[in-house]
Amino acid sequence: MATTNDAPFLRRIRLAELDDAPGENGGNEDAASGTADDSVDGWNKDDFPAWYQDKVDNEPSPDEATQSPDQDKDSQDSQDSDNQDKAENYALELAAVQTLDQLRFGSVTVLAGNNGAGKSTVLEAIAIAAGFNPEGGSRNLNFSTHNTHSDLADHLVLEWGRQPRWGWFLRAETFYGMASHIENDEYLAPTFPQFHHRSHGESFLDLATSRFTGVGLYLLDEPESALSVQGLMSLCGVINKSLAKGSQFIISTHSPLLMAFANAKVFELDATSGISEATFESLESTVLWRRFFADPNAFHQNVL
Repeated sequence: MATTNDAPFLRRIRLAELDDAPGENGGNEDAASGTADDSVDGWNKDDFPAWYQDKVDNEPSPDEATQSPDQDKDSQDSQDSDNQDKAENYALELAAVQTLDQLRFGSVTVLAGNNGAGKSTVLEAIAIAAGFNPEGGSRNLNFSTHNTHSDLADHLVLEWGRQPRWGWFLRAETFYGMASHIENDEYLAPTFPQFHHRSHGESFLDLATSRFTGVGLYLLDEPESALSVQGLMSLCGVINKSLAKGSQFIISTHSPLLMAFANAKVFELDATSGISEATFESLESTVLWRRFFADPNAFHQNVL
């Protein structure tokens, strides 16, 4: 199913100017400020996942609305402070961060590029600035296992066309911690699939089919890490159905299948040149994969 290039929610991001308030979210005259829209005006219950539709008028949002007490918060903050300082300095020095004004989002936006180019760092900052939990989840899922995210989000201005009331930030590397937090919470566990009772890939797909069905903003960081080609095809099916309802996806990936998503806006991130708009055909990874499939033996011999 083809998608359009129109971004229903997040239109673009940029680094804050000196006259921007810290954490300010900009936009056009019709776009709401802040990161959450508490009004239900203009939204139908069908815009939300089925399990949530009978609770859509309740506040706070029943999805992950409880917050487990932080254990030894002061100690954790002290342990993580050095990591945060290093992460922030590293993030601000990335060429991709210095060229963030190149990003203009579509209904599907793909961030491609080599390891270390800044894909996950940029996506993480977008997610945090949009109000999502740094280690993944919805805007109301609050947990922390090891606080290593940068403060790049504090330097971003997000420009909205419309504020989503629903969404999810999927981080492959923190999925296990998120699943454990959910399973150990007596309020949350009944509203989620039993992630630890399934394989890693099956759990990813369970999450997608239960959470990505509402109209919302979804940020996926390397979802292919747990999925076979067949699993990726199933994920693309879920994404297509959500897009047809009016959702938006921003995906950081190494997967050719996701990079080639129909009508996606594709950006290649490079450690030296930063961010540049690309096509699937022009991506360095596409060129290398095609060289490999043309002659796997010769490819390996050249690599070695």
